[in-house]
Amino acid sequence: MFLRNTWYMAGWSGEIDGRMLARRIADTPLVFYRREDGRPAALHDRCPHRFAPLSRGRVEGDVVECGYHGLRFDRSGKCVANPHGDGRIPQAAQVRAFPAIEKYTLLWVWLGEPALADASAIPDFSFLDDPARRRVDGYLHVRANYLLETDNLLDLSHTQFVHTNFHSSEAILKGRHEVRQDGRTVHSNLWCPDGEASPMFAKRLPGYDGRSPVDQWLDMRWDPPCLLRLDTGVTPAGRPRDEGGQSFTAHIVTPETETSTHYFFAHSRNFRVADEEMDQAIAHWQQVGFGEQDKPMLEAVQQAMGTADLMSLKPILLPIDTAAVRARRVVRQLLEEEAGGAR
Repeated sequence: MFLRNTWYMAGWSGEIDGRMLARRIADTPLVFYRREDGRPAALHDRCPHRFAPLSRGRVEGDVVECGYHGLRFDRSGKCVANPHGDGRIPQAAQVRAFPAIEKYTLLWVWLGEPALADASAIPDFSFLDDPARRRVDGYLHVRANYLLETDNLLDLSHTQFVHTNFHSSEAILKGRHEVRQDGRTVHSNLWCPDGEASPMFAKRLPGYDGRSPVDQWLDMRWDPPCLLRLDTGVTPAGRPRDEGGQSFTAHIVTPETETSTHYFFAHSRNFRVADEEMDQAIAHWQQVGFGEQDKPMLEAVQQAMGTADLMSLKPILLPIDTAAVRARRVVRQLLEEEAGGAR
């Protein structure tokens, strides 16, 4: 139950510099590498001979050599060399190739119909390669379904309970939550005016005394199936947003299997851009907040659910679930459209 005609983030661009990258995406084993012209290539990570992972072989030019028996495959997936016997290449010696591109310093792959792969369909993450901003990246492997991860990200209230030591603030609990949908894009926005800054947001305002009222915001944008951008910030109460400290964070959630997920995140800020201490504070937040607070909670939820679909268990729904429910409906609609087109 994964979308195929969509772009998935496969990794950071630098992960294929001089080496191959093996990654399972939507239950499909893939191997990525950089071609001679510098562009990325993606193949099904399974040799058609004895099904050895091609990622255990080596790359020479544009060709991947299987590490088990030396069959060689070009970037189109065609076998171009057989070192055995008379060298005849079996007709079925072919692996599937997938469209792969780099955009916003990220590596993307398209698992569906190649003719439909349009790079312009990738939502705007241009803040990631803006030289005027400072970036802190991270990755986690989460043993939970990718939709549970996106539910968590669209629910902005969980920060007050899961991330108490970073984001506790009565102002955030009392904030005004707005959910809207533009086509297939869902927005979950929280506006928290005239209150005390949360501990993490207080670091964004030099000289903040811990008492003066501020305006805070958390605006999440979701695009199917699992691409999210979070706009957060704090500014002195009543002042424009650009007078405070604002950051954008890419939260890109790529399904590995039905019960495991690749979680990529990249924090990009416009404040204290040359401050390594701020880098360390953000990296600490990512490690603890995402890795030691969110991750075990989501894995515990998945374990409690087993392999059942969330909605099949008839969970109670709260107002904070509105954005996540809308996003799930979009995914379900797209899955139905793909299934209908396949008939």
